[in-house]
Amino acid sequence: MASNEATKKVDPARSPQRGSASPTPPRATPPARPAPKRVGPFEFLSQVRDEGRKVTWPTRKETVVTTIMVFIMVVVASLFFTAVDQVLRYLVTLILGVGA
Repeated sequence: MASNEATKKVDPARSPQRGSASPTPPRATPPARPAPKRVGPFEFLSQVRDEGRKVTWPTRKETVVTTIMVFIMVVVASLFFTAVDQVLRYLVTLILGVGA
């Protein structure tokens, strides 16, 4: 059944009209953050080095395996798109009769 204003007024299963409930209170604004302390370039580089030490770096084996998988996926994707391109080229030539 199509929904229109008449059926909305008659249909008791529908929820109440929008706007009939009390409006929601406005959200409280989050407290302002203090500006970060500025540090000099040497302190900054020291902090960067400290953060770099916290990183869990991949092992050489993980890096090699991931690199090989990327190369394999590149080859597979290029073969797939080459095949799709050739099929589409054949179909367009067949339909349009161009390049015969």
